Amino acid sequence: MTTLSYADSALSLLPPVVAILLAIFTRRVLLSLGVGILLGALLIADFSPLDMGQYLGQQVVGLVWDDGALNSWNVYLLGFLILLGMITAIITVSGAAKAFADWARQHIRNKRDAKLLTMFLGCVVFIDDYFNSLVVGSVARPLTDRYYISRSKLAYLLDSTAAPICVISPVSSWGAYIIALIGGILTAHGFADTGHLSVFIQMIPMNFYAIFALVLLLCVAFMGLDVGPMRQHELNAQKGNLYDEAKGLPPGANSDLPEADSGKILGLFLPITVLVFATIYFMIDSGAAALAAENLPFSVIGAFEKTDVASSLFFGAVIGLAATLVLVAVQGLDKALIFKGVLAGARSMLPAIYILLFAWTIAGVIGQMETGKYMASLATGNIPFALLPAVLFVLAGLTAFSTGTSWGTFGIMLPIAADMAMGTHTNMMLPMLASVLAGAVFGDHCSPISDTTILSSTGANCHHIDHVLTQLPYALIVAGISLVGYTVLGFTESVGAGLAACSGVFVVSILVLRHKANRPV
Repeated sequence: MTTLSYADSALSLLPPVVAILLAIFTRRVLLSLGVGILLGALLIADFSPLDMGQYLGQQVVGLVWDDGALNSWNVYLLGFLILLGMITAIITVSGAAKAFADWARQHIRNKRDAKLLTMFLGCVVFIDDYFNSLVVGSVARPLTDRYYISRSKLAYLLDSTAAPICVISPVSSWGAYIIALIGGILTAHGFADTGHLSVFIQMIPMNFYAIFALVLLLCVAFMGLDVGPMRQHELNAQKGNLYDEAKGLPPGANSDLPEADSGKILGLFLPITVLVFATIYFMIDSGAAALAAENLPFSVIGAFEKTDVASSLFFGAVIGLAATLVLVAVQGLDKALIFKGVLAGARSMLPAIYILLFAWTIAGVIGQMETGKYMASLATGNIPFALLPAVLFVLAGLTAFSTGTSWGTFGIMLPIAADMAMGTHTNMMLPMLASVLAGAVFGDHCSPISDTTILSSTGANCHHIDHVLTQLPYALIVAGISLVGYTVLGFTESVGAGLAACSGVFVVSILVLRHKANRPV
C-alpha cells in the first residue's frame, strides 16, 4: 500500500482543523474525530477506497498491537483509566466521598478555599499530567460539588495545574522527557559538558506561559474571575446544576450510586495515598531497571527519564484498588454494593476511553501526514531574529493545537529552535527552547483532540467540549501575555525584561477581568 506525505502542503492541516471545528460546533466529539480520521486517511491513500480501508485497519489494530507486540502504552493507560474508575466508584459507595464533603462543610469555609485546595493538590501531585488530572479530580469532586463549583471550573483547575506544573518540574515524566531531549540537542551542538538538569532549571523562569497560567489560576480562585462561557457555567452551578445546563449529567457520571452512611474520610485518602506512592515507586523502579540495563548509574532524574509511565500508572492503580477493597471489606460494606460500584466505575470510564481511542487514531493519521513538520517549516524563512522567540511560541502552539500532543511538538520544534539559535545568537538558545515548551503547553490546553485535555474533563466528570470552551479564554489571555514577553525578550535578549513585560500586561489583564467579572449578566 502506497501512502502520501503532506509535510510540504497546507492540506496536512485539513483533518485536525475539520475535526476541531466540528467538535466545537456540534459538541459531538466522536463524530468529529471520526470525520477527521476518514478525511486524513482518504488523503493519505490518495483517494483510493481500498488503500484507505487497509490503512485504517492498520491504525485501529495498532492501537493495541503494534510492530508484532502489544502496544503496552495504550493498553496500560486504558487499564489505568478503568481501575481508577473502579476505585472512585467504590470510594463513592463506601460513603467516604460523602464523609469528606461533610468534613469540608466544617473546615473549608467557602468556594475560594475549595478552589485553592484543589489547586494546591494539583501542584503537589506533579509526577505526571494524566495522573494529576484523574487523581486530583477524584479527590476534589466531592469538595467542589459541596460548594456548587461547576465541573467546568474543576476541569480548568485540573488542566491548568497539570501541564504547567509538570513542564517546569524536573522530577516528573514531562521534566525527564524534556531533559532527555535537551541533552541530545546540546550534545549534538557541541555542549556535551553542560549539565542537562542545570540547563532545565535555567529555563524555568523563561517558560512564561506555564508561570502566568498558574498565577492567573491563583487569581481566578481568589477573586472569582469568571469570564466568557465559564461565567454562565458558574451561575448554573449556583442553581444546583454542576454540569452543562443543556446536556445534564455527562456520560459516565456516577450520580445514581448509593452511598453508605458508615464511610470515613480515611476511606478516601488512604486509597489515593497508596495509589500515589505505589505509582511513584513503580516509576522509579522501572526507570532504575532501564538504567541498570544500560549500565548507567542510578539517579532519581535518570530514573524518571527512563521510566515506563503507562505501566507505572497501571500497576500503581492495581495496588490502589487492592487497598480500596481491603478498606471497604474492613468497613463491612455489602458485597453486592461493592460489585455494583466496580461495574459502575468501569462503565464510567468508557466515554473517556472511546474519545482517547479516536484521539490516538487521528494523532496517528496526523503523524503520517507530517502535519507537525509542515508547521515547523513555517518557522524557516527571513524572520527577524528578535521575533524568533515569539514566532516559535506561536508555531509551537499551533502545532500542539493541530496535532493534540505537546510531547510530539517538543520533539519536532526543539531541534529546529536550537538550529536557529546556533545559526544566529547561541546565547538565545535557551529562551528559544523555552518558548517552544511554553507554546506547546498553550496549544495543548486549547486543543479538543489533546489527551491531556480529554483526561482533565474526565477527571472533572464534565462534558469535554464544555471544558475546552470555558478554558479557552483564560489560555488565550496567558498566551497574549507570553507573546508580549517573548517579543520583549527577543529585542532585549533579557529574561528579566521579558518577565517584567509579562508582569505589567498581567496586572492590566487582571484589572480588566475584574471589571468584566463584576458586570451584570
